[in-house]
Amino acid sequence: MTDAFSRTALLLGEAGAARLQRARVAVFGLGGVGGWAAEALARSGIGALDLIDDDKIALSNLNRQIFALTSTVGQDKADAARARLLDINPAADIRAYKVFYGPRTAGQFDFTQYDYIIDAIDTVTAKLELVQQAQAAGTPIISSMGTGNKLDPAALRIADIYETAVCPLARVMRKELRRRGVRSLKVAYSQEEPRKPRKEIMLPQEAEPDRDGTPSRRPVPGSCAFVPPAAGLLIASEVVKDLIESP
Repeated sequence: MTDAFSRTALLLGEAGAARLQRARVAVFGLGGVGGWAAEALARSGIGALDLIDDDKIALSNLNRQIFALTSTVGQDKADAARARLLDINPAADIRAYKVFYGPRTAGQFDFTQYDYIIDAIDTVTAKLELVQQAQAAGTPIISSMGTGNKLDPAALRIADIYETAVCPLARVMRKELRRRGVRSLKVAYSQEEPRKPRKEIMLPQEAEPDRDGTPSRRPVPGSCAFVPPAAGLLIASEVVKDLIESP
């Protein structure tokens, strides 16, 4: 391995570091969780990363997202992420996909090419589709549950989805995954009770329309600089550990 990852190799061994260099990981969603997961993977020496997000960096992202800077506001998240990660490891194979992932776009991806998939998507429909596609392809996947309206990074845990509690998103995912016959899913979730935002802001969520076809609306969660990033780093650590332990 190059000197850039020599400190990592001291922990993982040369064989483990070489395994990471050969791996291709897909990160779906490059926000407060997925962005930090991608950053940590690049700094760990993952040799190939696919970055999937159709959103643009907004001013409101500056409080928690690693790719959000005043200089990148307005840029496509996938492009900004790719540029930054290549600056960390120019030898990496990094692909940017400006795509909103969901049932309509799932066919654009060959899930068998990945060694691991990170689900850091916000919408339930997209998360369920991604989990099913990954498991059908036999590709390991880890999903992020809710990190909004939380202040305690120490409350984050890794568990199977059916062992989770407290998290409202995990509750919905458990129910829907059980209906679809999905028996297991590794997730990062928080045991902290969600806090109520001091002010309610509603934004349209066109990705998950109401039954009559009109855009649904939901409250925008509060967020901070430490819980979503901590979740992303925790997820990246699980990916690295699983990869170096795999055949």
